[in-house]
Amino acid sequence: MRLIEQGPQLISAVEAVWGMSSSTPSPSIPGGGALWLWVLTAAILSAAAAGVVYAVMRRRERRLADCLADLAAAAEHGNEDRDLAVRASVGEPFDSILTSLARRLSDAVAGTAEREQLHTALEIKYGRLTAELAGLKSVLDVVPDPILICDAAQNLSFANQPARRLFAMDSDSAEGRALGTILRAESLWELLSAMLRRKNAPEQGASWECETPDGTRRSFQIHLYRSSLQGDPTGTGEEKSFHVIVFRDMAALGDLRRRHAEFVSSVSHEMKTPLSAIRAYVELLADGDAADEGTRDEFLAIIDAQTTRLQRLIENLLNLARIEAGIIKVNKEPRSLNDLLEEAATVVEPQAGLKQITLRRELSPLYLPVLADKDLLLQAAINLLSNAVKYTPNGGTVTLRSRLADDGVLFEVADTGVGLAPEDCQRIFERFYRVDRNKDMASGTGLGLPLAKHIVEDVHRGKMSVASRLGEGSTFSVLLPRASHQTVSAAG
Repeated sequence: MRLIEQGPQLISAVEAVWGMSSSTPSPSIPGGGALWLWVLTAAILSAAAAGVVYAVMRRRERRLADCLADLAAAAEHGNEDRDLAVRASVGEPFDSILTSLARRLSDAVAGTAEREQLHTALEIKYGRLTAELAGLKSVLDVVPDPILICDAAQNLSFANQPARRLFAMDSDSAEGRALGTILRAESLWELLSAMLRRKNAPEQGASWECETPDGTRRSFQIHLYRSSLQGDPTGTGEEKSFHVIVFRDMAALGDLRRRHAEFVSSVSHEMKTPLSAIRAYVELLADGDAADEGTRDEFLAIIDAQTTRLQRLIENLLNLARIEAGIIKVNKEPRSLNDLLEEAATVVEPQAGLKQITLRRELSPLYLPVLADKDLLLQAAINLLSNAVKYTPNGGTVTLRSRLADDGVLFEVADTGVGLAPEDCQRIFERFYRVDRNKDMASGTGLGLPLAKHIVEDVHRGKMSVASRLGEGSTFSVLLPRASHQTVSAAG
């Protein structure tokens, strides 16, 4: 406005410069001088106004840049009072347009930060759920029974590794497909579809037989479980149900039952033998058939031996049950391994003498400290020595060795007995397992070696292994952690 008010002074200045007078018209163009004067003045005024506008815009541009910089700094440092950043940059009085823009930008920055936080939280939750799902699938893959999981539409959601092998399916291409298109056996699908249609039954069972590609007949007990997801995880308001189908191999169950029956029979036989001997010699003593002191001592020694045998059998059964149940009381103390092995050899020596078997000791001259429960580790060593004596022919040799190893202390029981085939070595530590070809050679329950392995590995954190060749003998090795010097010193 001041520039317009000063227009006449500017016109006079221009006239002075050009040497013109407003009262003297142009000779050639009437009034031309005045026209040129007014045009020039308008140009100057326009230029000045443009300069003023440019200056104002530059000022507002700097204020806007400062405001945005303050907003960015406030967002970076987590300043929740966004109006402070606006006021600090715009100043008083507020420019309404700039303030509104700044606030909109501030809200946009805050919204972006909130979305980033939400996105990060969702990524963390998704990663945790993915890890849990992978862990669950890994657990189901090691379950020996084939397992199928399908949704309410009967589309396959998951098949564990035994199921993929049974139905020869590729998990990547099978998941999501209709269950009826994956199962190769039409009889199985007819059975399952009938079970799936019974929606009011939470659990169902059925039997199914099939023939494998190699011609083997297999029988399965099918268990179908119906369940639903708790809550509404998808947000649709609909209940998400699914079905879990478990195929239990009846051959494995039948084998387990057979082994249990054999175990009961073996235990009965093992108990019957010493009990019969004890009863017979007690009757002889009661009838007065032992006329002299020597005969009575012989009868009593036999009764004592059979009682010890029966007691050992019962202890094996009870200890195995306690260890597997995790309720056995363990009292570990620093002990000399050689002292324990010498005591075990002394216990088994009479048994070896009955078969003229040489029980050789090759114990290390070094002190071999172990942190052990004396009774349990002694039981394991006795079981190994007794087993070696039972399956070594008359006149053979059983050798007990001990030595210091790089990662602990080691003792071995080697025999010149019948030996084991490779397939028997893989199963020799299973409960109730006995080698068929050796059953006539010695009686047993199939518990001695499993019990010894439990004592060594589960109680003492050691390792037991076997090396054998059929017809040449076997060597059972036991590696135990060596007791530290601090433990031994504290005990001493």
